[in-house]
Amino acid sequence: MFLLIVYTNAMKNLLIVAILFLSFQQTSLAKEPKLKKIFNGKNLDGWKLPEDLSCWRAEKGILYVRNNAARKGSNLWTEKTYTNFIFQADYLLGDGVVDSGVWMRSENDQIQIGISGSLKRDLTGSPYIPKLRYPVEAKGVLELIKPTDWNTMKIKMEGKTYTVWLNGVEVMTYTSETIPASGPVGLQLHPGNVMSIQYRNIRLAELP
Repeated sequence: MFLLIVYTNAMKNLLIVAILFLSFQQTSLAKEPKLKKIFNGKNLDGWKLPEDLSCWRAEKGILYVRNNAARKGSNLWTEKTYTNFIFQADYLLGDGVVDSGVWMRSENDQIQIGISGSLKRDLTGSPYIPKLRYPVEAKGVLELIKPTDWNTMKIKMEGKTYTVWLNGVEVMTYTSETIPASGPVGLQLHPGNVMSIQYRNIRLAELP
């Protein structure tokens, strides 16, 4: 009888723990906003087209980005402007010295992808601000980057603070005094390099 009581109490405790765990998971999921596609995988609808489209090509779910012979670089901006949001995209490093990134609301703040043109080393996940260069550097990215496979970058933008995750691991948080309150999101192809990069699953969720 004593063993039965102990067993019953133990099962009750396990049931309570399981219920609490499931409740926590449901609460977390409820708070996680649903990411919506801002790149349809077929064309550049929803994006402001640059004068020279030779660097950008959409095909079968992938955005192919490659510098042309002039190596002038290019930016691709969303037509819509955003305030607080979560941005997420997969990227695959191509040939050459890849120097790309994600513009946050303007050309004042960018999250680097690949090799910094000024510092000549990989600063993926770090913020680039023209007047400050790289005020902080993302941590542990060299161990996280998959050079020949798809990587996932997630950026959470709230107020003046942005947080970056690379392949599911948080690598950087920074509060910027230069960033405007709202603006479009952009993808950058840095000038000067012979390089290519691919993007897919470009999604965004607006936050309150």
